[in-house]
Amino acid sequence: MREPIADRPELPPGYLEEKRLPFAWARARLVHSPNYWVATVTPEGRPHVRPVWGVWHEDDALYFGTGARIAVHLARDPAVSIHLESADECVIVEGEASQIQDPSGLGPVIAQYDAKYSWQMKPAPGEFWRVTPRRAFGWLCDGSGEDGGAAFSATATRWRFDIG
Repeated sequence: MREPIADRPELPPGYLEEKRLPFAWARARLVHSPNYWVATVTPEGRPHVRPVWGVWHEDDALYFGTGARIAVHLARDPAVSIHLESADECVIVEGEASQIQDPSGLGPVIAQYDAKYSWQMKPAPGEFWRVTPRRAFGWLCDGSGEDGGAAFSATATRWRFDIG
């Protein structure tokens, strides 16, 4: 597995320090997160955001099962944004979702899912999705705001995934 390329998000000059978070920091949060907020677009062009259970697998992709509404949105437009629950240790992943028609090859993913949620997942064909990340963002933030944005300025990082 290749590490994504870390750089800085595009912000006004002087806004950021020249530090980057390692992707291992983001990966640890992605692996251990109990919930993932999935943002899709409705056929009418409106945002649709819902929490789902899932697993960030060792191939640096998110796997999740979902209901019919999100599936309809993703079938129409596979662009997706994933956000973890914390805004103080923020991780956001942007990518494309693909529907998994044959769940027979998901053994390691299902084992990880079952261990994480203490639930025996038996996905039906087409019920599971894989999000291939294109880029991700992460930063630390003082939730009180008392640091004047110093934690954000010191840590805001963008990772670009080599998908070629």
